[in-house]
Amino acid sequence: MVESDNISTLLAAVLDDVHGSIVPPIVQTSLFAFDNYQAFEDRMAGRTNTAIYTRVQNPTVAAFEGLMAKAEKGEAAVGFASGIAAITSTLLAFLKPGDRVACVEHVYPDTFKFMEQMLRPFGIETTYHTASAFEDDPDLLKGVKIAYLESPSSVIFVPVDLAKVAGHAARHGTLTMIDNSWATPVFQNPLTLGIDIVLHSASKYISGHSDTVAGVVVSSHALVGKIRDLTLPLLGAKLAPFEAFLLVRGMRTLNARMMQHQSTANLFIDRLASLPQVRKINSPGANHVPGLTGRSGLMSIEFDDSVDIPKFSDALQHFRLGVSWGGFESLILPAKVGLAQAGEQNSMQKFGVSPQLVRLSLGLEDPEDLWADFSAALSQSAA
Repeated sequence: MVESDNISTLLAAVLDDVHGSIVPPIVQTSLFAFDNYQAFEDRMAGRTNTAIYTRVQNPTVAAFEGLMAKAEKGEAAVGFASGIAAITSTLLAFLKPGDRVACVEHVYPDTFKFMEQMLRPFGIETTYHTASAFEDDPDLLKGVKIAYLESPSSVIFVPVDLAKVAGHAARHGTLTMIDNSWATPVFQNPLTLGIDIVLHSASKYISGHSDTVAGVVVSSHALVGKIRDLTLPLLGAKLAPFEAFLLVRGMRTLNARMMQHQSTANLFIDRLASLPQVRKINSPGANHVPGLTGRSGLMSIEFDDSVDIPKFSDALQHFRLGVSWGGFESLILPAKVGLAQAGEQNSMQKFGVSPQLVRLSLGLEDPEDLWADFSAALSQSAA
């Protein structure tokens, strides 16, 4: 879990010089001036590390980065303008033509698109493997530069034994990356399991309010330093001060929100199990794999053919149709629509995703209201 005392201590340090404010200020500036020539020269020569330009450094952004590093038990963090910016900037910082990437199946569609439409034309090959292949084949990562993981994976939510994969990767000198957006630092700390780099679409649970688009990467000083020195300034996908301010707000309630998401998810899973229309529920919980200590509110359900998915979706009142997740509001995403843009190789047919699958993001509304809405819509959806 996120250690709230650490967050409070860090915030107190950030706020020491802002006249007792309990909220970090928004430092809305593009550049920072220097008091004298020597200070300017020292900074430009790398002898100091004071802020110089918001594209690479900003105090409000630094406050959020510090919180994320603490939460994920890492040494350093770097923020980005979106989750995909965090993913692509990190991959490009460590890959070159001729390198190979091993990626988990059912990866986030835009990550897949980047690997196929951007990396492959530049001579970087990506292969896709099941979670069990990553865990059970000690030689899968031989000759692989980066192992790209999600635990659990997108859409069907298969978890990975991260410590086991990290052990295989270490023997082959493979760098490991994971998208930890589903579990958050509250329910999973991959760095403590041997993973090298953790990233988040901070737009999701980290923000928690569906009003921010952002990403963040957490790792060691050395690995974050390479990203910060190379792809952050040169690709320019920096995190803005106002978004960082909103993310700090989100971090302060992350524990409480994740506990509520988990409670609602547990209620749904208990009741879904008795429904004859439900073929399968995809939602790993605590201890499903080592290091996973809880369940978020994002799951998928495979219905049998008696359920008319469009009719079911339209009958819902509290659940809205939408592509994102992690906020207050509850959402539904039918797989047939949500995966249509994923590309031929990552298609539903290739990876066995049923057109009767729907993804649910269970929000923070009253759980009984959500269940009543879900049940009523299901009763109206008979094909």
